[in-house]
Amino acid sequence: MLNFKLVAKILGTLAFVETGLLLLCTLMSFLYEEDDLKPFLYATLIGFAIGTLLKFLGRGSQNVMGRRDGYMIVCMSWILFCLVGMLPFLFTSHIKGVANAFFETMSGFTSTGATIMDNIDFCPHALLFWRSLTQWVGGLGIVLFTIAILPGTSSGSVKLFAAQSLGPLQGKLQPRIATTSKWILFIYFVLTICCTFSLSIAGMDWYDAVNHAFTCLGTGGFSTRQANVMFYQSPAIEYVLIIFMFLAGVNYNLLYFLLLKRQYKRLVNDVEFKWYGMIFLGVTLVCTLSLHFTSGYELERAFRSAAFQVISLYTSTGYSSDDYMLWAPCLIPFLLAVMWIGASSGSSAGGFKTIRLAMIYKVCKNELKKILHPNAILPLRINGQVVGTSVKMNLLAFAAIFTMTFFIGFLGLVFCGLDFLEAAGCCISCLSNVGTGYGDFGPMFSWSAMSDGAKWVCSALMYVGRLELLSVFLVVTPSFWRK
Repeated sequence: MLNFKLVAKILGTLAFVETGLLLLCTLMSFLYEEDDLKPFLYATLIGFAIGTLLKFLGRGSQNVMGRRDGYMIVCMSWILFCLVGMLPFLFTSHIKGVANAFFETMSGFTSTGATIMDNIDFCPHALLFWRSLTQWVGGLGIVLFTIAILPGTSSGSVKLFAAQSLGPLQGKLQPRIATTSKWILFIYFVLTICCTFSLSIAGMDWYDAVNHAFTCLGTGGFSTRQANVMFYQSPAIEYVLIIFMFLAGVNYNLLYFLLLKRQYKRLVNDVEFKWYGMIFLGVTLVCTLSLHFTSGYELERAFRSAAFQVISLYTSTGYSSDDYMLWAPCLIPFLLAVMWIGASSGSSAGGFKTIRLAMIYKVCKNELKKILHPNAILPLRINGQVVGTSVKMNLLAFAAIFTMTFFIGFLGLVFCGLDFLEAAGCCISCLSNVGTGYGDFGPMFSWSAMSDGAKWVCSALMYVGRLELLSVFLVVTPSFWRK
C-alpha cells in the first residue's frame, strides 16, 4: 500500500520549494513597484500554509519509499504546483476564471507554451517572470529540480528519478541519483546563462533575455511580447534561439559527456542524436526550398525561418518567428510530424521522442528480415547495447496509449466545439507539449477563444503528455491501489 505520510511529507517539501520561487517573484514585484505585489504575497502565504499542512500530515513517516510512492509523488507534484502556481494569475486582473488560470499554469509547468493571454505587453514584470520561471522549472522536471537542490529530501530518490525520467532508456551519470541531478541542473543552469548573454549581445534587453533564456532552455516558448519572437525582427536573436533550442533538445546525458568529459565520439555515435540531427536537417531543407521557390523568400530568410520553426516545433518549444499557417499547405504535414515526434529522450522537450521512432524503425526492419530468414536471431540494438524484451513491450504499450490518448483528446475537443483540423492540431500540440496549434489556435493567436471545457481537456492532455502517459495511467489503474 501507499505510504501516505511519506507522500504528504515530500509534497510538503515541494510546496515549500514553490513558495520560495513565489517569494522571489514577490521581491521582484516590490522592486518594480507594480500592482501584482499583493497577489504574489497572498500566493506565497497560501503556498507556505499548504506546505506546512502537508508536513504536519506527514509527521512521523517512515523514510522507506516504494515504487508506488514514487509514481504518486511525481503525479501529484505537478497538480500541486499548478494549483498553487495559478494563484498569482487568479489574484490579478490579467487572467480571469479558474479554467484560464489553471490552463496558463499547466502550460507553464509542462513547458507547453500555449497561452490564453491577449495583453502580454501590458503585464507586470514579476507576473511575466513567473510565467517564464514555471517553464524553466518544469522543463527540467519538478521532482528532478527538487532532488538536485535538496538532495536530502528522500531516501527514495531512485524511485522518484525513475518515475520522472522521460524516455524508454534511462541512465545515470553518477552512482548517486542526487549527484546525477546536480550535474544535470548544473548543465541546465550554464546553458541558461550562456543563452541569456547571447541574447543580450544579439540585442535583447536583460529582462527579456533572462525570460527568453528560461523559456528556450525549458523548451516552453512563453515570451514577454504578444508577438513572440517576431516582435524583435532580428536575425541575430533568431539564430541564437535556434542554437539553444537545438541544444535543449539533446539528451542531457550526452551534453554531460560532451561538455564535461570531452567525449565527442559518444555524441557523434549516438543513434538518437543521429536521427535527431537528420530529421531536423531534412525537414529544414524541405521547408527552405519550398519557402524560397514557392513563397518568394530570399534564400537566407527561407533557411532561417525554416530552421527556426522546425526546431521550435521539433523541440516542443513553440516560439514563432513566422506564421507557418501562410506557408505552402504541403509543409503542414512535415511540421505536424515533427511536433508529434519530439526531440531526444532525457531532454526538456516533449513529444513521442526520437529514440522511440528509431526503435520502431529497427523493430520493423528486423521483422522484415525474419520473413526471409525465419530462424535468424536479430536482437534490437541501440548504441551497441541489446534492448531487452521489457523495453520493447514498454515501447509497444506507450505507442498504443499515445495513439489512444490522442483520439480521446481529439474527440473531446471536437465535442467542445473545435473543427476537426483545429482539434487535431491542438491535441498534438498539447500532448507533445508544443504550444502552437492549427487554424485559429496557430502561432498568431492565443487560445483564449476556447471554451472552458476545451481548456480543461487541453490541460489534461498537457499533464499526461509531460509525464509520458504511463505514469499517470498507472496511478489510475485498480491494481495500483491493491495491497
